[in-house]
Order: sequence, then C-alpha cells, then structure tokens
Amino acid sequence: MSPAQTPVRAAILTVSDAGARGERDDASGDLIAARLAELPATVVSRGLVADEQPQIAAWVRSAADEGAELLVITGGTGLAPRDVTPQAIRPLLDYEVPGMAEAMRQRGLEATPHAMLSRQVAGVRGRCLVLALPGSPRGVGDCLDAVWPALPHGLRLLRGDDDPHGGTG
Repeated sequence: MSPAQTPVRAAILTVSDAGARGERDDASGDLIAARLAELPATVVSRGLVADEQPQIAAWVRSAADEGAELLVITGGTGLAPRDVTPQAIRPLLDYEVPGMAEAMRQRGLEATPHAMLSRQVAGVRGRCLVLALPGSPRGVGDCLDAVWPALPHGLRLLRGDDDPHGGTG
C-alpha cells in the first residue's frame, strides 16, 4: 500500500453537555465516523465531553499528541455562552488553516443564514489537522462536504509525503 493509500489515523470528539449526561445520541459523531471510513481513515479514538474548556483541551492534546493525523470535533462552535470549543482549541494549534474554515461556513450559508453564526476552526497541531464543526448532523455533513476535495492532499502534506503537484499553490 502506498503512503497515499495508508488509512489516516483519525480521532473524533463530540462536545455536548446533553451527550455527556447521556441524554442525547451522538448522531454527529456517528456521521463523522461513517464519512471518515470513505477517506479511508481508521478511527483510533473517539470521545464525548461536556462543553468545558479544560475537558476539550485535554482531549485534543491527547489525541493529537498520541498520533492522530486528523481530529474532527463536533459541537460547541455556536454563539451560546456554553459554546467554548474554539476558545479551547485555538491556543493548542501551531497554526490555523483559515481557508478550510471559510469553505465550511460558505457551504453552510448555502443552506441557512444561521451558518454565519458558527465559529468553525481548522488548524494544525504537530502533524494533526484539527477541524471543529457544528454540532448538528446537517452542519457536520455540509462542513465535511466543503473540505472533502482538499482533505486528502492536506493530510498527505502534513504526513510529509512527496507532493506530486509541486506545492499548494
């Protein structure tokens, strides 16, 4: 199997107070897992935490620092006071990838004007691409659709694989 075909080591984190209390199924996490199988990716860890910055940050540090190449987070990106995912993960990133977050918001705006209120984040910690998506399954689907065409190439670059196209442009 060539490096480009080696499954990506992925982690999924759902941020939800209701989910952490066992009051809500993790439909968005399930959707992410199904989509990542198409990448292909192997889900090496999956978690569910409450909307608490320390819990989110600890989970992100652990997943990224233990070898995940892709971390997809769902939930906590809205405007409500308990939506703290962006605040929890931004300080942990080595750098942001604003084009991916912009693409996700743009795709969402095609479906609803409320997408402009979402605070998706995309960035890199070490060699791990971190994507923070909305909590709704529809929002997750829209965001993954938006970044899907560039995702394999970005992951190859982070792995350090040779770039057959001579750069990102």
